[in-house]
Amino acid sequence: MSVKIRLTRIGRHKDPFFRIVAADSRFARDGRYIEQIGYFDPEKGVENAVIDEELALKWLNLGATPSDTVRAVFNRKGLLEKYSASKVQPAKKEKPAKKPAAKKEPAKKAPAKKTTKKAEE
Repeated sequence: MSVKIRLTRIGRHKDPFFRIVAADSRFARDGRYIEQIGYFDPEKGVENAVIDEELALKWLNLGATPSDTVRAVFNRKGLLEKYSASKVQPAKKEKPAKKPAAKKEPAKKAPAKKTTKKAEE
């Protein structure tokens, strides 16, 4: 399942208003979604978009891909910077080198059993 963070239109005719949602990419634009992350009114501008940062970062960490418009909104709000900062892993400590293992002697084979034939009568 490919999850995308995208806009869902809920406004009236010629009066757009959008929800920012996490949805399966196969669902319709205005159809079912998994979780609402925020909302955006283009008349008020990107600065007034309301986004739950915790939910947005959760979905980005889970691998959801934002649409181009949502990416621009997140970038303006500074969420992509927070995401990339949280994604950077601290330097890993190097493990000490392992000592070469001592060579094992091959196991000795057990002598073959001697079979005795019954004397024919």
